[in-house]
Amino acid sequence: MKTFIEVIKEHILYRKQIWEMSKKDLHKIYKGTALGALWLVGTPMIRLFVYWFAFSIGLKSGRPVEGYPYFLWLMAGMVPWFYASAMIRGGVSSLRQYRHLVTKIKFPVSTIPTFINISQLCIHALLVGVMILLFMCFGFMPDKYYLQIPLYMAMAFLFFNCWGLFSGLIGAISKDFVKLVKSFTMAFLWLSGIFYSVDEMKGMLKQVMLFNPITLIVNGFRDCFIYKEWIWENPIELRNFIIVTFIMLILGIWAYKKLNKDIHDVL
Repeated sequence: MKTFIEVIKEHILYRKQIWEMSKKDLHKIYKGTALGALWLVGTPMIRLFVYWFAFSIGLKSGRPVEGYPYFLWLMAGMVPWFYASAMIRGGVSSLRQYRHLVTKIKFPVSTIPTFINISQLCIHALLVGVMILLFMCFGFMPDKYYLQIPLYMAMAFLFFNCWGLFSGLIGAISKDFVKLVKSFTMAFLWLSGIFYSVDEMKGMLKQVMLFNPITLIVNGFRDCFIYKEWIWENPIELRNFIIVTFIMLILGIWAYKKLNKDIHDVL
């Protein structure tokens, strides 16, 4: 608890610096490009189109879901995945990427994954806005279920902040851990119910899949856009998300307590 309070205090004390660093991190993504900030949306949309073309046109396996075109169903899963994948990779390499803040400026270690998370959340929010516009272009207007979108975004932010703290510290100690996480990132794409519905599975496999936080966020977005369900209508998924987020928080606080004093020398 003492370590947790210390982390909270660092975030409160450096809240202005965190916000400024998040803007700089966001700017780095498109710095030096002719199209500028358009790449924040352009790159994910190109990837989405490739996946849609492969499944719907190439493999001819994309069927309408609940009256929605497969493209929209896929997009409702891919948009949260873009955020998740960016934070999986960005979190584990956060301290190595900004090692100068630790070794030269003495910037609080716990806040580095946070400002990276904020910059990625801004991109995520932009993509969510584009997704809403595309749904409207297909004739599907926003409804009351869209009110849950900020909640699912906040849940994802909280989980990946805990992940960033844990993985960033471990990744600073071990390059092998960084390579391991980045190697498994693509596996998470196929194991998180992005291209298929986990609800169609049965038995123990389904129960295991529903402990994957990425799956839970993807399901939440599809509940908002496609299936029209409230978050409390899936209490098991909500319970699972709380459990895995709490476990990740404990791991993050544990890693901070064990490694914070040594991280400067390691980097």
